[in-house]
Amino acid sequence: MKLSKNAQMLAEGGICVALSLVLSYLKIPITAEWGGFGGSVDFVMVPLIVFAVRWGFGWGMLAGLAFGTLKYFFANGFAVSWISIIFDYSVAYAFVGLAGVLMRKYKLLPLAALIGCLCRFVIHFISGVTVYAEYMPEEFLGIGNMNPWLYSLLYNGTYMLPNTILAVMVCALLIPLMPRLPEAGE
Repeated sequence: MKLSKNAQMLAEGGICVALSLVLSYLKIPITAEWGGFGGSVDFVMVPLIVFAVRWGFGWGMLAGLAFGTLKYFFANGFAVSWISIIFDYSVAYAFVGLAGVLMRKYKLLPLAALIGCLCRFVIHFISGVTVYAEYMPEEFLGIGNMNPWLYSLLYNGTYMLPNTILAVMVCALLIPLMPRLPEAGE
């Protein structure tokens, strides 16, 4: 039985969102002992990136939005206000879907991962500068009187840099498997 293109896309999207949600429970927290101050390292972006590359950035952003919202509610999300819920979960993961600008260019999957991760970082950075600036400590990484821009860059960089490296590496390892997938809509 051949599924319609929309049914196939919806099924793959649901599977990728569910897989990302399961992967969100398998994480390494970034703690002070590891040189970090929050966040975690995990594989949650990889299924979202693969889905976005298969179906394009619009559907990829929708899958990321769904995942980010579910992650907050089901995977112990932390927020200081409803604005931080929207920025740090729904919008941040929706922007991972921008990896889909390289739609069906499977050999460029690591570059797509880099694009998606950088876009997510930008949203977290903006959230850090606007929402979390009032919670900024007096001293961070031994630097006193830090401005919110630098604080957000350093704080979000402690967990986004390892996540980006991990996503790019895993996506590079997935390249040989991509031609075996049927084309989106087949």
